[in-house]
Amino acid sequence: MAAESAAVEFRIDRRSGVATYLQIVQQTKQALRLGVLEPGDRLPTAREVVEATAINPNTVLKAYRELEREGLVEARRGLGTFVRRTLGGAPDATAADAPLRTELADWARRARAAGLEKDDVGALFTAVLDSTYSTNGSESAGRSYKGDQER
Repeated sequence: MAAESAAVEFRIDRRSGVATYLQIVQQTKQALRLGVLEPGDRLPTAREVVEATAINPNTVLKAYRELEREGLVEARRGLGTFVRRTLGGAPDATAADAPLRTELADWARRARAAGLEKDDVGALFTAVLDSTYSTNGSESAGRSYKGDQER
């Protein structure tokens, strides 16, 4: 897909409190981690993003400059902005992640059916993730979430 625009569509949440350019940066990084974007893929042009999201072109350019500063993309004059490298694991990470993705999707559906809102699920997931990857012990974040629930 080197010459055509990659299949990434930016979704801007104006109520999130996260700067618009950072949402583009975060969504691009997520696409890199998930293998949606690969080296050689072209990002949508600023004009395409503006047409799809109704944001200022300078915001898109700021996001792309940040991604370029981080070495993830490169601007090619007259051609567009192209992915230089991916984020995450091995080249076959998408296939290796498939069972985990299925389990996580099942878990998210159960959480929703149990009445948890998206923000609640995010907080719970973040607490578990923090405790799993914590260097200071694995129970602290889980306890703080549980404590929040009991209040």
